[in-house]
Amino acid sequence: MKTIADRAPVVFAGLPAGSWGFAVRVWLSLTLALYASFALELQSPSSAALTVAILAIATRGQGLERAGYRLMATAVGVAASITITGLFAQTGALLIVAFAVWIGLCIYKAGLVDGNRAYAATLGITTVAFVAIEQIDSPQNVFRAGVERGAGIAIGIVAVALVNDFLGAANYYPKVVAQLESLRTRVNEYASSTLDSTIKTTEIAATLLHDIVTLRSDISSLAWESSNGAARTAAARATMVELVFQLAVARVLHGYTVTDKAVLDYAKSRLLHGRADVLTCIDAIRSGTNPPHKWRTPFYRSHRIGIENGLRAATCFLMAAAVFVLTGWPQSAISLALVAVLIGLSATVPSARTFAIAAAVSSPTSFVLTGVLEFVLLDGVDAFPLLAICLAPVIIGLALAISLPNPIVSVLGRLNLIFVVAILGPSNPQNYDPQTFLLSGLFSCLATTLVLATQTLVPPLSTHRKLALLFDACRREFDTGTYWRDRRWSPEEATFFDATLIEQIVSAGGTSNSNRRELAAAMHDIGPTACRRPAAHCRSPHAVIRRINPAPCHVSVPSHQDLTSDRASIRKWKPEGKFK
Repeated sequence: MKTIADRAPVVFAGLPAGSWGFAVRVWLSLTLALYASFALELQSPSSAALTVAILAIATRGQGLERAGYRLMATAVGVAASITITGLFAQTGALLIVAFAVWIGLCIYKAGLVDGNRAYAATLGITTVAFVAIEQIDSPQNVFRAGVERGAGIAIGIVAVALVNDFLGAANYYPKVVAQLESLRTRVNEYASSTLDSTIKTTEIAATLLHDIVTLRSDISSLAWESSNGAARTAAARATMVELVFQLAVARVLHGYTVTDKAVLDYAKSRLLHGRADVLTCIDAIRSGTNPPHKWRTPFYRSHRIGIENGLRAATCFLMAAAVFVLTGWPQSAISLALVAVLIGLSATVPSARTFAIAAAVSSPTSFVLTGVLEFVLLDGVDAFPLLAICLAPVIIGLALAISLPNPIVSVLGRLNLIFVVAILGPSNPQNYDPQTFLLSGLFSCLATTLVLATQTLVPPLSTHRKLALLFDACRREFDTGTYWRDRRWSPEEATFFDATLIEQIVSAGGTSNSNRRELAAAMHDIGPTACRRPAAHCRSPHAVIRRINPAPCHVSVPSHQDLTSDRASIRKWKPEGKFK
């Protein structure tokens, strides 16, 4: 058989050609958006440029999905801005409270979804910040500001889409296929080791579940890439669900003693058929065809975590607003708007405090970069071609930083790109007033400092508290038996739902040594590996194997005392005595 070796990636100046292509596309998109905004004489062309900076994503599908959610969220945000301003414009401090309530609601909603859906929820904060909070002293301009911002965002989205299509931005599905292939290999190795009675720790299984489930937020972007993107999305979901169910069946056979040889044979047969189904689904992703089964991927939502995050975000905003009200600084509305934007963006990252520190570091760096760009490179330029040329080194350089694999450098590059565009505020004609530039830079630095200070005084939800809430969810699931949703979920889909809860526990740090016992109890109590009371056999190992083999079977399970001990381990795990 003849094989073709993979071509070595083309490297220029130490960076792959793909990174350079991404950086050039960002610069061209930003230039095109500004040109269209100037030609249409928009009052706020910087909105189009900011849209390009926010949508700077290397793959086509993810960029288009985020653009679609951005457009929808902007419409909702403009409607909210008009409503809040119309109801509370004459109420003074009550208007600030209304803004804080809206921010809390958006953060709460972001905690109940994942991926770009969470991003869309936080965009409701961004739109209200730039449309209503910036116009807090002139509420009569809210409607016009909303229309101008909506037009700028639409232009930015069209510019990104056109440039990505003409320059052939990479599709995302090949990366998804590679990740699923790697996960398939790991699941097969895990299943083979359990059948061979090789000891596998609970942490390994939990980490594997985490790696599978985290793809859920990414595969939705496949539907935006091409006409057969919906079929690819369905195939990717089916692959994930089948991998989770294979892992669950393997844990059933490893965790319990099966006394019937026929049951063991049927279980092995189920794993083999599952492996074939996974290969079929992965081929369906490549070819863009529908999978044999269109599984859903239900997602566990913790309302208690969402509420606590929303309350903290609203409190942080009120504290920052109180600082500006007490000081009475002029033009502080711009800084307060930026505070709201940063609070919203911090809800979509793993660590809000780390994000606040990165923003505090990026703001002075962006201030210096913008000063060099505006007063050294541009230096009074009013011709658009010269503006585009002078923007190139800064925009391309920051986009290259975004494309780097180092997450810290990538986040700093993205924040600097957004801050540079926001501080520069491209307009026609360009404003070269040093006083305006200094005020914009200083207020941006003040906003990031205030966000960091408020999050220090009112810290984000701690790991200990988050794990307590998630382990409590495990306990309640054990005590109440099956969810009412199980009536319309298949066993495979119900198993995936349980896996999403394990994924959130692992993401919160549940695999640490101090949480090993609680994680083992959670893994024991959830999904097909859980042995529940007779009234809740829907996802018990007995029920799983009965689905594998309709004939009567005998499975020896842990004693009731062991289950009571595992359940008690969750109930007794209380951080500082405050958890009930």
